[in-house]
Amino acid sequence: MLLRGATEADLPGLLDVQEAGARLGLAHIFPQDVYPFPRSEVRARWVREMASPDVDVYVVVRQEGRVEGFAAVRGNQLLHFGTAVETWGTGLAAAVHGELIDRLARAGDPAAWLRVFDQNHRARRFYERMGWTSARRLTRSSFPPHPVLMDYEINL
Repeated sequence: MLLRGATEADLPGLLDVQEAGARLGLAHIFPQDVYPFPRSEVRARWVREMASPDVDVYVVVRQEGRVEGFAAVRGNQLLHFGTAVETWGTGLAAAVHGELIDRLARAGDPAAWLRVFDQNHRARRFYERMGWTSARRLTRSSFPPHPVLMDYEINL
């Protein structure tokens, strides 16, 4: 088992992983000189989600207590998912994804969904490889410059 429930003590490491991934993987969507990673806002969101009874927040901690990934699920929605930059390409994300899908399937919903930035080609390729398909629904992010988000679905 790679996932364990996250605690507030995990937040610094979780945010470090999320920020490094966002800076590297989303800089073309959020140019850091104009839209730097909103760490305090993202932290506040994680605190709210951890306190929410309908959100399950997880971290991946494998070596020396260091956070190497994170995920959050609300009902049948995968809210957040990411792994440390240094683990990209190692298979960790696919393994964690498999564990998340198993958890979602055990919850009894026939399908799950998520949102991903339409210009996050790396994430979209990953999800498509994992069996997700575009639901052809678009929304916008609450974070400036409010890029487009696409909904994806997967049958469980």
